Amino acid sequence: MQNNRLQKQLQFILEIDKLKKIVRQSPLSDQSRKENDAEHSWHLAVMAILLSEYAKEHQMDAFHVVKLALIHDLVEIDAGDTFCYDKIGNRQKLERETRAADRIFNILPQDQARQMRDLWDEFEARETPEACFAAALDRLQPLLLNYHTQGGTWREHGIKRQQVIQRNSPMQDGAPELWEYAEKLINEAVEKGMLKK
Repeated sequence: MQNNRLQKQLQFILEIDKLKKIVRQSPLSDQSRKENDAEHSWHLAVMAILLSEYAKEHQMDAFHVVKLALIHDLVEIDAGDTFCYDKIGNRQKLERETRAADRIFNILPQDQARQMRDLWDEFEARETPEACFAAALDRLQPLLLNYHTQGGTWREHGIKRQQVIQRNSPMQDGAPELWEYAEKLINEAVEKGMLKK
């Protein structure tokens, strides 16, 4: 193949296929297995389209949120998924993910490599309305799965209410109304014995 740009793009496309084998802690809603990162990213992208009316900043670009949702976990191809309640694993997470971003995005032609890296950096920084909303969805999605699987990984790992509150309260920055809903689910989960006090 003579087109070097196309070769790089196709190489990247094949590389990100590996996201399908990165297993997360969250169970599928039917509890048949745990979801993978590609499924998680797809789920967030659809949520971004459907729930954009709940963004704190109503003038944000929903398509940009979709891009953030689809790109944010690609680094886990190299870095692996770090369980959000794993204190030890989270200490080195940013360092592992930064190295992964350096390698994975640079498979692409330089202009697209920069675009992808900028999206990942934006998501991580959570400074734009779009990144705050994408991060809110990234917290809401596993919370929904845990609630609708009778506690899912909360029960599996003995997670307590305060840990879930601390992890998910940044939802307020991007989607206050979704945070109110999430808080209600968290409290119900405690009442129903799905989540420890």
